[in-house]
Amino acid sequence: MGATIIEVKKDISRPKIRKDAVAQLAKYVRARTEQRERRHVGILTDGADWRAYTLVNDELNEVNHFDARERNVKTLDLVRWLEGVLATSEGAAPTPDAIAARLGADSVAHSIDKAILTALYEENKSLPTVQLKRDLWARLLRSALGAQFEDSDELFIEHTLLVNTASIIAHAVMGIDVKDTPPASLVHGQLFTQARISGVVESDFFGWPLETEGGEGFVQDVSRRLAGFDWSRVEHDVLKVLYESVIAAETRKKQGEYYTPDWLAEATVVEAVSDPLNQRIMDPSCGSGTFLFHGVRRYLAAAQEAGLPLREALDGLHDHVAGIDLHPVAVALARVTYLLAIGRKTLTSEERGPISVPVYLGDSLQWDQRTDLIDHGHLVIQTGTGSQLFTNELRFSEALLQDASRFDAIVNELADKAADPHRAQGKLSSLVSLFNRHGVSNADDRDELTENFRVLCELVDEDRNHIWSYYVRNLARPMWLSRAENRVDVLVGNPPWLSYRHMPESMQKTFKAMMQDRGLWKGFEVATHQDLSGLFIARAVQQYLRVDGSFAFVVPNPVLDRPYWTGFRSGDWADPDHPVKVDFTGSWDLRRLRPHFFPRAAAVIFGRRRPLSIGQQGNDPVALPRRTEIWTGKIAKSAARWEHAKGWITRKAGELRYPKEGLISSPYRDRFGQGATVVPRVLFFVEEQAASPLGLGGGRVSVRSQRSTLEKKPWKGLPDREGSVEKQFVRPVLLGEHVVPYRTMGAGKVVLPVEGPKTLMDGGHDHLDRYPDLAKWWRDAERLWDDNRSSERLSLAERLDFRRGLTDQLPGAPLRVVYAKAAMYVTAALVDNPNAIIDHKLYWGTVATRQEGTYLLAVLNAPYTTEVVRPLMSYGKDERDIDKAVWELPIPDFDPADAKHARIAEIGEAESQRIAELKFEDSKSYIQIRRVLRDFLLSSPDAEELDQLVTELLG
Repeated sequence: MGATIIEVKKDISRPKIRKDAVAQLAKYVRARTEQRERRHVGILTDGADWRAYTLVNDELNEVNHFDARERNVKTLDLVRWLEGVLATSEGAAPTPDAIAARLGADSVAHSIDKAILTALYEENKSLPTVQLKRDLWARLLRSALGAQFEDSDELFIEHTLLVNTASIIAHAVMGIDVKDTPPASLVHGQLFTQARISGVVESDFFGWPLETEGGEGFVQDVSRRLAGFDWSRVEHDVLKVLYESVIAAETRKKQGEYYTPDWLAEATVVEAVSDPLNQRIMDPSCGSGTFLFHGVRRYLAAAQEAGLPLREALDGLHDHVAGIDLHPVAVALARVTYLLAIGRKTLTSEERGPISVPVYLGDSLQWDQRTDLIDHGHLVIQTGTGSQLFTNELRFSEALLQDASRFDAIVNELADKAADPHRAQGKLSSLVSLFNRHGVSNADDRDELTENFRVLCELVDEDRNHIWSYYVRNLARPMWLSRAENRVDVLVGNPPWLSYRHMPESMQKTFKAMMQDRGLWKGFEVATHQDLSGLFIARAVQQYLRVDGSFAFVVPNPVLDRPYWTGFRSGDWADPDHPVKVDFTGSWDLRRLRPHFFPRAAAVIFGRRRPLSIGQQGNDPVALPRRTEIWTGKIAKSAARWEHAKGWITRKAGELRYPKEGLISSPYRDRFGQGATVVPRVLFFVEEQAASPLGLGGGRVSVRSQRSTLEKKPWKGLPDREGSVEKQFVRPVLLGEHVVPYRTMGAGKVVLPVEGPKTLMDGGHDHLDRYPDLAKWWRDAERLWDDNRSSERLSLAERLDFRRGLTDQLPGAPLRVVYAKAAMYVTAALVDNPNAIIDHKLYWGTVATRQEGTYLLAVLNAPYTTEVVRPLMSYGKDERDIDKAVWELPIPDFDPADAKHARIAEIGEAESQRIAELKFEDSKSYIQIRRVLRDFLLSSPDAEELDQLVTELLG
């Protein structure tokens, strides 16, 4: 069917049958591929088990597998899987679900394309032109991301596939039949060039497949598959779906990428851009182009309302709406989004002139603050790679950079002339016509461009061209936009949300230094919560926003009120070399909207850049006001446009509450700490097994790994561990799931190398060999840790005792209060087993008497305590990270002589007894049990009195 051969066998679960069937299928696939000169794929199936194969280096490789017998599999899932292989449908609507199912990372089509592209790359990666593109791609992303950039062939191949896909889609959405368009035109954008549309599809890092044998066939196959969609029905947010469905969530998380709903981007642009025809706007982290789309639409609508001729409006668009992003795939998609905003009807109008799409690949933050690109009034680009890094350079005067469209056109033409096979070998072609066409009259500029042309010709002769036009323009644009005379009137967008704790070590170092320079660093106590978005905004305002220009950014909600954002909210970002001051003008508090559209709650902040009048009165910046606009409501999924979404939202004025304001911390704060980091769990957590009829001998138990569905790679891929250990090294462990109000329910078991009161042994410890079973178990665990850990430098014992989370619990205290680290409600219980180990998902503290323990349980489990601590908690989607926030409340030390304290403890004891008598079904989860117990406590005879007592206690 189509370019697919289907081989059916009765039962391919049997290895011999499957092996023979694959060999037979390989013959068919090779024969058809040779006969039709088109890549064919194969499917092997017994009707339930479906396996897709493709030829790689003439060998048939399995690339994807679909098992129809798995739970929750539907017929439609198989149809979609087959469509990814067969690519026979026509006119399919490019909905988000269809895009993800047929083109996403889990689709069989993606698996096949990636396998073919990987083989092409492996065969051709030593070619100079392929190597050059690979090197320059890595150089640009390393400059932008530093240690965060994972320089791998796999990532380069993935980017190549996605950008080529985006390039083909760019043609399809313009009504071009991509099935019948030559692959070179699709990848290099020749049809756009002929139509005088530049900056959309062009020769970039990812055109290398066309320089390899088999590359054209690869592009044709991708084109045929994409032609199955009716791209005239596309919505711009589908490109965002394509990006999110192929770039892994973990990769996006590392870069802090969270894409904004279209309705919110539109609302933000409408609020921020009051005069579209006279305001130049830029999104410095444009992603797939959502804010750009609405910026373009707003500008063109204003131009039409003002009666501007279409040509004049489009001529001005390039200078009025621009974007930058450091991810090449996002940039490729954003350029298509920009075209979609202009609209097919406008693009095909006879009235329009040339169009240039101003979306650039670059690092807005400029971690390395690349002043080396500017040398005595010239942009300088080194063209060497590897050992030839400084052999040649391209130089352009700043005067040439002033007109972005003109500069781009000049660089493009120089590169095209150099690549022309008909230019005279060894001689410079005349550039007079180029100079005259672009008005280059300055003699020095002409000499400089002539020398650049000579260098480009040499690069062509060395097979190292095809990329410099793209590279120069993208590297230059962030630098050009940061010049004072080129800064914009409005910055708008969603900066990267990347927490300090998720940054690699070298990035943390640079981040901390840049934060300290601007007065934004709040110290290591809250370092894990510090976020890149604040620094990004400060740098973007510093570099790209003119004085009196305004900004609007979607940010994590803690920006509005958390203590570690105080420096940012001040508006005084005192970089010693380039001080910046802003006046904040307002905010939108979005944390109460449902459903959540980010993994963390969001807000939007507004402000303007103020002039620096050193020494004058009234020069203090305006801090973010307490007054905010609170948005509440439940937004329908169908509400894509702001016009629809706003009908679901209630907006009202409110006032922000700052945590800790006027509060006196509890004396219990320093008595409570986090439990032990018993991870990865496969190395520690066990279940006891029945011994064989021969037994194990005294003092030993048989154990096997206790597995969890929450395990992550690479640990979830490890096999179960089995063996025996001495009994004293198997300890009970309490996790968050074992704690419910006033009570613990069950416990896990862990193998820990703890000898005596506080001695933690590792593989080199003298005493470990006294316990041969433990020694074998533990050294095997250390080996697995060393083989599978990431870049972490800690040994397994050091990881286990991170920040003394384990040894501080030894020897165990007879009475401890524990509460969950993260939950929607404060949940606490009393632990009376001194051998129990407390996990890091719990906080614990010792108490002197049971009476003190029940006093704390009553206070912590009281609904009023959760109510007043919630504004103090850090949060993701909701306020749920309790940590030590509860001790910011003035909970006093227990005093048995205080009648109020004694009565609270008495009620706490009564509630403990009532709850201890309750029975629960084994099938109930701890979340369900907690919910049941909260309702039970609300109906308790002591509930009203306890609530009153705790309210009085906390004030």
